[in-house]
Amino acid sequence: MGPLISQVRRYRWFTQLAFAAAQVFAAAGSAAAPAIDFSHDVRPILSENCFSCHGPDKHKGDLRLDIRDSAVKPAKSGEIAIIPNQADKSELVRRITTTDADDHMPPEDSHKKLTAAQVETLKEWVAQGAIYSGHWAFTPPVRPELPAVKDEKWVRNAIDHFILARVEREGLKPSPEADKVTLLRRLSLDLIGLPPTIQEVDAFLADQSADAYEKQVGRLLASPHYGERSGRHWLDAARYADSDGFEKDKPRYVWFYRDYVINSFNHDVPYDRFIIEQLAGDQLPDATQDQVVATGFLRNSMVNEEGGIDPEEFRMEEMFDRMDCIGKSVLGLTIQCAQCHNHKYDPLTQAEYYKLFAFLNNDHEKQQVVYSADELMKLSDLRRQMREIEAELRHKNPDWQERMAKWEEQAVGDQPHWTVIPLEHVGDNSQRYLPQTDGSYLAQGYAPTKLTAVFTWTTHLPTVTAVRLELLPDPNLPCGGPGRSLFGTCALTEFAVDYAPQSEPAKKTKVKIANATADFDQPVIDLESNFYDKSTHHRVTGPVKFAIDGDDNTAWGINAGPGRRNQPRKAVFQFAAPIAPATQPATQPTTQPAGTTITFQLKQNHGGWNSDDLMTNNLGRFRISVTSAPGPVAADPLPQRVRDILSLPKARRTSSQTAEVFSYWRSTVAEWKDANERIEALWKQWLTGSTAFTLMARNDGRTTHILERGDMFKKRESVNAGVPAFLNALPTGAEPTRLTLAQWLVDRKAPTTARVFMNRVWQAYFGTGIVATSEDFGFQVAEPSHPELLDWLAVEFMDSGWRLKHMHRLIVTSATYRQSSRVTPALYVKDPYNRALARGPRFRVEGEIVRDITLAASGLLNPKVGGRSVMPPAPLYLFQPPVSYAPFPWVEETGTEKYRRGLYTFRRRSTPYPVLQTFDVPNGESSCVRRLRSNSPLQALASLNEPTFVECAQ
Repeated sequence: MGPLISQVRRYRWFTQLAFAAAQVFAAAGSAAAPAIDFSHDVRPILSENCFSCHGPDKHKGDLRLDIRDSAVKPAKSGEIAIIPNQADKSELVRRITTTDADDHMPPEDSHKKLTAAQVETLKEWVAQGAIYSGHWAFTPPVRPELPAVKDEKWVRNAIDHFILARVEREGLKPSPEADKVTLLRRLSLDLIGLPPTIQEVDAFLADQSADAYEKQVGRLLASPHYGERSGRHWLDAARYADSDGFEKDKPRYVWFYRDYVINSFNHDVPYDRFIIEQLAGDQLPDATQDQVVATGFLRNSMVNEEGGIDPEEFRMEEMFDRMDCIGKSVLGLTIQCAQCHNHKYDPLTQAEYYKLFAFLNNDHEKQQVVYSADELMKLSDLRRQMREIEAELRHKNPDWQERMAKWEEQAVGDQPHWTVIPLEHVGDNSQRYLPQTDGSYLAQGYAPTKLTAVFTWTTHLPTVTAVRLELLPDPNLPCGGPGRSLFGTCALTEFAVDYAPQSEPAKKTKVKIANATADFDQPVIDLESNFYDKSTHHRVTGPVKFAIDGDDNTAWGINAGPGRRNQPRKAVFQFAAPIAPATQPATQPTTQPAGTTITFQLKQNHGGWNSDDLMTNNLGRFRISVTSAPGPVAADPLPQRVRDILSLPKARRTSSQTAEVFSYWRSTVAEWKDANERIEALWKQWLTGSTAFTLMARNDGRTTHILERGDMFKKRESVNAGVPAFLNALPTGAEPTRLTLAQWLVDRKAPTTARVFMNRVWQAYFGTGIVATSEDFGFQVAEPSHPELLDWLAVEFMDSGWRLKHMHRLIVTSATYRQSSRVTPALYVKDPYNRALARGPRFRVEGEIVRDITLAASGLLNPKVGGRSVMPPAPLYLFQPPVSYAPFPWVEETGTEKYRRGLYTFRRRSTPYPVLQTFDVPNGESSCVRRLRSNSPLQALASLNEPTFVECAQ
């Protein structure tokens, strides 16, 4: 047995030795040819050099290299691009290695060329089986394990594990911690955008406690200036500005949105709620004013009111801008590329682009009046006082219900029958009139300051005795209309009517208007003191009789003052005699012949420049009706809303509707004059407020079409709202609303949302994001510097309840952030752009902060938070022709307002504030998530010569 056992033992030894040798050789082989990762190693090569012809958009030769099934099957030519495990038989390998210029890929005219290393990577990848994998950014982030590091003592929190692991991997060492003064200055500029005061520096130096630094972090995160600093970056992404842009570049007063952003960051509103409010705040249950104002995020687009602009065509341009903004700021994808065709590099089809588009395509462009918190309290108090006066009237007059019922019986049936007529707009088409379903017309596009709008109507009615002009509110008008002025008001300079037989259009007869009545006769307002372009005579607005007095300097106005001017109004123009054939005397009533063309002229000459705006006073939405009722016809004195309530049975009216009827009726009761005057005095105290650009869902949805080459005039098939297939799916049965889209964007399964925002937060601290292209996480993106860290940050952000202050605290308390920014020659050679982060951040502050530091250091800074945008000193020639389209009302601030932070400087898109522009501040024309950084002599000159810098120096 002995020799046999010995042989068995020898056999086992040789077997073990052979197995060990095989493992060694296998390890050696894998070291020589490491596994090629498609997403990391191959896709960037194909995306840069091949996808433009063989990618998601173009499929030359029926070949797509972005999809494995296409790449491994025979093309039209019969050739197979990729034969897994057989590089020598794969057409792809042959084409990238051949010396034949006609066959070589990429072709010479593409101006692309693979490096030798890239060729070897592709060959080895095919040889290893051509394994495809999904793009890392399109899979939901998962919290990775913390990597092991050698220098555990250096680590302060989880972030440092990821940073130190790469630093050690590259043979580097982290830099020592910066000194306390440097740290506090860095921390203050990063968290609030202001330098620390001397007192704050002294207090920090004197504090020797172990948590001295953490206390400074807490103090700065609690500062109201924190929201200003963090909010500025979001406002870049939201392309916030204080003017419309384009030719006229009129001012817009939308700073409530800017303050909403600042307050949201200050109150640490969860980011998922922040996104939902900005896309669909108006669609939330019991939406607050702030939530509605938040939808200004989508409305920050530029507005084009050039002459001849097609309103619908430009609305589409605004929609494209909104899509681009969502793509850059939330999704981190260049989705605008799919506006005209399938995305050339990412798996986004044109159909999917317009499916996303459909979520946003069903809204009114609303501009509403908004109030500050103090103003809302004041208005609440005024309403309370009005209610108390009305309650007192009801208490002292217990029979008020019977009296109001008798009045209602008389009021309900005292109006003639009116026929709404279809109009045809003729003449100048610069201001467009869009027909509405109720027979009215909505003025959109270019808004001239002076025009006469002419409309015709061909009728077969036997007679017409009067015309009714209704001015109707509309969400798409300033403050809801019914006019196009800054305040939603309008002025009708003259109203004229003539008619002619349809067969003889030149044979016109002018209609004499005997009387004009209206439901509101405005007291006379002299416009002369408001307008720059003074007329020979005073231009005034007042009662409706001004619209038929033949004087172009007078007009019917509807400005009832704040709180009551944005209501429906109506006027009736009574003819001296019914319209008759031109051959008959105008004083003899007669039957109107069939086929008579009536022309209506609405002259609107009371616009011009005032102290706030290039002011149009045009009618915004109106409807014209006629009647054949005999005898005098007057305008219905009842407000339309009251008449609508009276049309309801009393049992179906709500208590608020009954109160609204009472509020009107009591104003007609002569014996209640004193109470009515007291309420009128309260109305005179009503506040003007400000305005906000918001969204309001339409009741009648629009149909969304795929547009060929993005051209609205080339509609293809229609699409329903939906999301790209390569991202997270919508919940089953989800409604096609903006709220659904917003909730989809911040779903935990959304792969890019948290990553994209955390990347921009990282960029703010370290100058460059973990992904350098903050706006693009698609296939062409460069490899992230710390991919596992980005995923960890994204998951931590979501797990913390989307709380941004928590993430800021993590970053600024890390050892990574606290490193010295000093650069050794050796470190600079090995990592010139500090992508490994073996040292602290070292880059210039942003343009607003350059100015803020100067103001703070000089003691001139006005630290007020929020409020209207201000106009500090600037070269006034910038706001005059020919630099500006027309004189722009840049009124330099006086007192401390001119020393407000740069965040509050009025942002005019066509003439940006020079100092901010010099220091690379974007002008708000499009979404910006990554600012440029320049270093030019102009910056030094600005800091030496600009008036505010000079004052600070003095």
